[in-house]
Amino acid sequence: MAAYIVFIKEREHDAGAMATYAGMAGPSMAGHNVKPLVVYGAIETLEGPEAAGSVIVEFPTMEEARAWYNSDAYQEARKVRFSAADYRVFLTQGL
Repeated sequence: MAAYIVFIKEREHDAGAMATYAGMAGPSMAGHNVKPLVVYGAIETLEGPEAAGSVIVEFPTMEEARAWYNSDAYQEARKVRFSAADYRVFLTQGL
């Protein structure tokens, strides 16, 4: 069953660090069965706090999503993201 990791950017603190993160996050997907569905496209907040941006990536299973998220390559990128912006990130199972 498909699984999705959803990234919601709440606030950005450092544009340069975000650019570094972007340069690391994409390549971290190599070798993983992942399909980016949304990558910082136009956003309209309908309810709740306004989001500064969003990313949604699809994986075939929850296990494959966790494998990418916990990979050494993404964990290194994640450290940079933590210094660059505040995010909410969650993993959810699809239908």
